[in-house]
Amino acid sequence: MQIIGNFLWLLFGGIIMAILWFIAGLLVCATIIGIPFGLQCFKFAGFVIWPFGRQVDVGHFGFGGLLGNILWILLLGWELCISHLALGLIFCITIIGIPFGIQHFKLALLAILPFGAKITG
Repeated sequence: MQIIGNFLWLLFGGIIMAILWFIAGLLVCATIIGIPFGLQCFKFAGFVIWPFGRQVDVGHFGFGGLLGNILWILLLGWELCISHLALGLIFCITIIGIPFGIQHFKLALLAILPFGAKITG
C-alpha cells in the first residue's frame, strides 16, 4: 500500500513540493553561510518525494539546532510550511485526499523545524 500511496503522491503534487524544497536548497546554498540550510533542504526534498511509510520525529536539537531553526523560520521555513498547510487543507476536502493531506501536515511540521528532525522508516 505504501508503494501505491507514494506513486499517487508523485502524481498529485508531491513532485512539485520536492522541486520547491530543491529550489529552496539551491537558493540558500548560493551563500556560504546558507550551506547547512541547503543541505537540510536537499535531504528533505528526497523525503518529500517518497513520504509514505516513513515518520518524522521533531524536537531533538541542542542550542545550535535551536539557533538554526530560528534562522530557518525567519528566512525560509514559513513559506514552505504555508505551502504544505494549504495543500494539506485542499487535499483534506475529499475523503480520498485525506492521506495526502496528512502527509502535507507532517511535512509542514518538518518545514518549520528541520534541524533536529529525524526521519525513520
